[in-house]
Amino acid sequence: MAAPVENISDTARWVAVYRAMETERPDAHFRDPHARELAGERGEQILRSMRGARGQAWAFVVRTCSIDDLLLRAVPRLGLDAVVNLAAGLDTRPYRLPLPETLKWIEVDLPGILSYKAQRLAGARPVCPVESVALDLADVGARRELFRRVGAAGKNVLVISEGLLVYLTPEQVGSLAADLHAEASFRGWILDIASPDLLKLLQRRYGKDLANAGAPLKFGPAEGTEFFRPHGWKTVEFLSTLEQAQRLGREMPMAWLFRLFLRFASEEKREKYRRFGGVALLERA
Repeated sequence: MAAPVENISDTARWVAVYRAMETERPDAHFRDPHARELAGERGEQILRSMRGARGQAWAFVVRTCSIDDLLLRAVPRLGLDAVVNLAAGLDTRPYRLPLPETLKWIEVDLPGILSYKAQRLAGARPVCPVESVALDLADVGARRELFRRVGAAGKNVLVISEGLLVYLTPEQVGSLAADLHAEASFRGWILDIASPDLLKLLQRRYGKDLANAGAPLKFGPAEGTEFFRPHGWKTVEFLSTLEQAQRLGREMPMAWLFRLFLRFASEEKREKYRRFGGVALLERA
């Protein structure tokens, strides 16, 4: 039997299944008409073979909604003319969100996943121009060259790194943060981040399968988004996964019991669990 996840690109198919599941709900918070096609049978196979994976859809739906929300509010506030989506995978935001036609969308990922995506979306039309850049972000020289090119062409650029940082070491994340900050036109950065406790939970649940696929889970800084301040980035907004899940009605199983526990917890512990995981908008410090 094939491994649940054979390589890092398989995680994109896995996440696409969650978007398809949400899209097919009558009370869906977003509609991604391409998700089921992009996930394919391989995506469903991954979901079936990963223990407890179907029950974790809520977390990925909340992440998607949180990034959508921050992005749509950042476009007018920062006057964005370009978005750089790092490790874009099978993301379809330029096909499904009401983005300005003048916005340029640049998606960056490995050649294989971008080629697969292009084939599956051959008949689809994005709402704004999309440029696909086949590049391994571990190639520091190549990514810096890309950032310089994009930075020189744009005045107000936003970076998105959904589902990327958790696979990097703190040193690699710091290096990426510094490279992004080196471009003055890179105004904002939307990212998802795990706490040390969440990282340990994910490692217990999925760590073995992901490590066998060459994608071990590594990044969950104790200082949270303050990790990025020495690299030139400040936190403007943080959307807690647990809070957003309650607001959206997409909570984890037994969430009511967890909320009851927090009612009697100290303020310090409540804040710790609020920061258990989430999505943040950073801007240049």
